[in-house]
Amino acid sequence: MRLFRFLFVGGLGAIVQLSLYTLLTSLWRLPPVNASIISVEAAILHNFFWHRRFTWRDRALITPRQNAIRLIRFHIGNGLVSLAGNAFMTYWLVDRLRFQPLLSAIAAIAICSALNFTLADRWVYLKPSRALL
Repeated sequence: MRLFRFLFVGGLGAIVQLSLYTLLTSLWRLPPVNASIISVEAAILHNFFWHRRFTWRDRALITPRQNAIRLIRFHIGNGLVSLAGNAFMTYWLVDRLRFQPLLSAIAAIAICSALNFTLADRWVYLKPSRALL
């Protein structure tokens, strides 16, 4: 059930990411790698909020400090995987192999999601009794 929730939230985050990516590259003419980084960050913040409220709601924490630590962990884990993975894949697929930018973004999301679930479940959203806070 948690994996389904993760994929649902991730799907919504992908819509946020791809919509913003398309807007940034088409309307504002940002380079694909720059647009990728900005749109991934928007999706990271979206996903953190909804994973906390929906996917891992049973692992809620009480204090703002604990939630801030989780946000930092989410950025270090999921954020780093998503930002690096998307930037790397966009560079290789778009700049080197001449793939269509939107298809490269979709491929990066799919490839990064398995590692992101594992990091979120095992490190970011630890059960409060296991959290090193």
